[in-house]
Amino acid sequence: MKKLAAVLIIMLALGLGLSFTRLAAQEENTPAPAFTLKDLQGNLVSLSDYKGKVLVLNFWATWCPPCRQEIPDFIEAYQDLKSKGLEILGLSVDHISPEKLKAWGESNGINYPLAVATGKVLRDYHPGEYIPATIIIDKNSHIRHRHVGAMDKDTLLQLFKELSN
Repeated sequence: MKKLAAVLIIMLALGLGLSFTRLAAQEENTPAPAFTLKDLQGNLVSLSDYKGKVLVLNFWATWCPPCRQEIPDFIEAYQDLKSKGLEILGLSVDHISPEKLKAWGESNGINYPLAVATGKVLRDYHPGEYIPATIIIDKNSHIRHRHVGAMDKDTLLQLFKELSN
């Protein structure tokens, strides 16, 4: 009985800790749902704006340690590859004002656009229960990769390389 209880506790702990672990990625090839959002700079951004580019949709929050862990890698990748067709759109699931979110992004050096994830975007993209969650869309607006947990720069670069050819 004690062994079973220990196994159940470990399984529960692992289940609750999924947002802190890197899970196996899921690949797809389905059309990405259209969206139009206002980024924190006040610009309208739509899926169609990214046609011909690789788009990384990153669902995250300011209070999430693994989200904050991956941000420096996203900043570097965006800086290095934006001119080659990489786009990143950070979609916050925070419950703070856009002004506070914008200030947080600026104070942390985020160089890619940020927007607040709407209920529609969450329903359409199904990022899952855990963050960070990253969905990568190819040049033809198809979802090609899903990743739950912190994504490192090497993985992001590899996926970009595969999809940018």
